[in-house]
Amino acid sequence: MDTIWPTDALSGAGPKYKTVVGMIRNKIISGELAVGAKLPPVRELAWQLQITPGTVARAYTVLTDSGVLKAEVGRGTFVATPEAGRVMPPPDKPLNLIEIDVVEHNNGGANEEAVNLFSPHLPDGGQAQLIRHLLGEIAKDPPSGVMHYPSRRSATAARQAIADWLQGVPIGPFDESDIVLSHGGQNGVLLVLQTVLRGRRPTVFVEELAYPGFRRAAELLRADIVPIAMDGDGIIPDALAQAAVDHPEGQVLCTSPEVHSPTCGFTPISRRLEIVKIARKHDLQLLEDDCYRMGRAEGEGYRALAPERGWYVTSLSKTLTPALRVGCAIGPRGTTSALHRAAEHGFFGLATPMIDLTAALLSHPQLPDILKTARDGVERYVKVAVNELGAFDLRWRRDVPFLWLHLPKGWRASAFCQAAEKKGVQIRAAEEFAGRDAQTPHAVRMAINGGVPLPRFESAMHRLRDLLDNPPEQISV
Repeated sequence: MDTIWPTDALSGAGPKYKTVVGMIRNKIISGELAVGAKLPPVRELAWQLQITPGTVARAYTVLTDSGVLKAEVGRGTFVATPEAGRVMPPPDKPLNLIEIDVVEHNNGGANEEAVNLFSPHLPDGGQAQLIRHLLGEIAKDPPSGVMHYPSRRSATAARQAIADWLQGVPIGPFDESDIVLSHGGQNGVLLVLQTVLRGRRPTVFVEELAYPGFRRAAELLRADIVPIAMDGDGIIPDALAQAAVDHPEGQVLCTSPEVHSPTCGFTPISRRLEIVKIARKHDLQLLEDDCYRMGRAEGEGYRALAPERGWYVTSLSKTLTPALRVGCAIGPRGTTSALHRAAEHGFFGLATPMIDLTAALLSHPQLPDILKTARDGVERYVKVAVNELGAFDLRWRRDVPFLWLHLPKGWRASAFCQAAEKKGVQIRAAEEFAGRDAQTPHAVRMAINGGVPLPRFESAMHRLRDLLDNPPEQISV
């Protein structure tokens, strides 16, 4: 492409990547860059503009995330076809876009953009544009107003929207009045523990490898934490039964049977029924975290299998966006008032504009298509990862936004993570999901980061494969 890219435009104040974003937008608006036009490779444009490749990559990421550009594996970055209803703002009007941090690494003299795979980041299936639109509409005339405390009544529409959104999830009967809104799934876990724990030193049972938020919430409430041994199907029933005998002060089991983090595991119904039997014998509450599932639930939840002791927590973080911090908790029948009190005594309730946004977002007619697009996007990233790393002991599911890699025998997970970071790929070792004194497998979790272009994610996977194929001395001993 022979488009002229003037370097003098970068001499002003402000972040240079934002200037590059505006420069590209202006060329699209003027027609200088038509739909389908290919942009220069990152390093070529960086050379032309006399800036770092990381600055150009960040600009491309911002524009790709907002749907202005599209990245195609092996082909490059192109001007995207405008989505229906998306109007390109005039050149002098700044876009409020999602920004993805890009860290530049110096690796043997060559700069590489770091890819952060610590936590899942969904591809934008249109939710960013819809959220911006709805925020603007709510700001004009907020249904709940902006001068009052939130209340159960003002949140009715949001709870009903969540109830409709959860239809088909096998967690037993409930209606909107049973739903307690929370600031994301982590806050939902904390609300449940605040509601059920009793005494000065209660004990909470968790999977030996588990979502770290379980331990953090228990520690905040001064509870002791006892890990339960696992196998490929999740918690081992005999281990749970023995722990309940050894720790009679145990009051609740925290578990993720549908999508286990970090292993991608699934607990079959036969195993869940064994766990329910043990929970009833030892009077344990069952807290199910269902925040990572993007597709259809494969098994009945504990709230359906054990209606008198099953608690359910979920959020919008892994299906729409983690930015909104909207989640919910649903308890057994008869516990709703106590769960509501825990929320109201802790934070009064979600902010009224967030309540209005939740109601509008979850009831919007475009939402099903947006959810599907985001799931399809995750599947594309998973496919890229499997193509690169499938020869190793890799656990994955097409609609789960992370992967679990067992390292070959003799390799140390912490050293592997350090070596990967030197290659510009940030991943999490198994010990981050275990107790401080636990013996953990040499394995790592890699989250899907749909906030980076697919070619850059593919490059990160290739770097990991190269590291696995050619281990440096410090991780092969």
